[in-house]
Amino acid sequence: MQLTVLGTDNNRPDEVPFATQPYRRRISRRVMVGDIPVGGLAPVSVQTMTKTKTHDIVATVAQIQRCAEAGADIIRVTVNDKEAAESIGEIVRQSNVPIVADIHFNHIFALKAIEGGVAKVRINPGNIGSRERIKEVLTKAKERGIPIRIGVNSGSLERDILLKHGYPTAEALYESAMRHADIAADCGFDDVVISVKSTDVRLMIEAYRMIAEKTDFPLHLGVTEAGTIRVGTIKSAVGIGTLLAEGIGDTVRVSLTDEPEKEVEVGKEILRTIGLAQRSVEIIACPTCGRLEVDLFTITNELEERLKGIKKPVKIALLGCVVNGPGEASDADIGIAAGKGVGILYRKGEIVRRIKESEIVQAVYDEVMAFQTED
Repeated sequence: MQLTVLGTDNNRPDEVPFATQPYRRRISRRVMVGDIPVGGLAPVSVQTMTKTKTHDIVATVAQIQRCAEAGADIIRVTVNDKEAAESIGEIVRQSNVPIVADIHFNHIFALKAIEGGVAKVRINPGNIGSRERIKEVLTKAKERGIPIRIGVNSGSLERDILLKHGYPTAEALYESAMRHADIAADCGFDDVVISVKSTDVRLMIEAYRMIAEKTDFPLHLGVTEAGTIRVGTIKSAVGIGTLLAEGIGDTVRVSLTDEPEKEVEVGKEILRTIGLAQRSVEIIACPTCGRLEVDLFTITNELEERLKGIKKPVKIALLGCVVNGPGEASDADIGIAAGKGVGILYRKGEIVRRIKESEIVQAVYDEVMAFQTED
């Protein structure tokens, strides 16, 4: 298999690690997941996975719709039993976003999902079975023109690879991914996306860097089984964010022990923080201290809830004291510098008016609704 070393061109010296280069997006080959491009410098897409029982079509489609409204570009659905395999076609028909079939253990379910019209199939090299079964899935995917994600997890590596390396290492994850990429190449199949996930953030980062350095496959980033909303968000932001900041990664999935919409929200926020997605409403609030003279906790929470789902690229600054308040508030699109039960409302650096604390939430909401971006 021919491996390509990546950079902004193919003339970068091989001995210079990709991660040490000044920021630039890694150039990968492009695949299409439905109408969503992944790789080839396409915008980084955000994925999630449904958490319903797949055979419950009504509940699964409803969850897909909520995730799409939250901004999911691609949604993965487990096809883990006969009932799920029989349901996936109808789920695909009712979905307005590309659906990926998540397959473990049984390659027949992958074939059924492809027949059902999924936009991509994820297989786990550690449990999908023999080379012949994999080739059968690849052949069917090629006929339908859909990509395959080789989804390697540190917790389910092939036995021989685990015995060879002793325990999950970056080299072991890389070897597993390349073994199955080679099988795909032998079948003349190159619409491949790769992920090398781990619960260990450092291991995950190292493995992705290795794949990025040595191949041109598009990469699906994620920290597997990241945890609750607090811990999972931190682990995902560190792991995914580090790689994105180095120019590595084409699509992301944040794994949380929470509703999938939350995964989408965190994923979108990681992209916005790195500067890889257009801002929607962004609220900046001071951490508060003993100088605080308004109930900034309530104001911030109420505004966040009121503005949820609004797509306007507006930066809001909420400051609760006179030290940094005026400067920070005037630097945002819409700002509040508050103190002693009142707030000064700013718009594009200009003072608009003085308002009561009880009026702040409504006043800022009205400003956002009336906000127009400059041409």
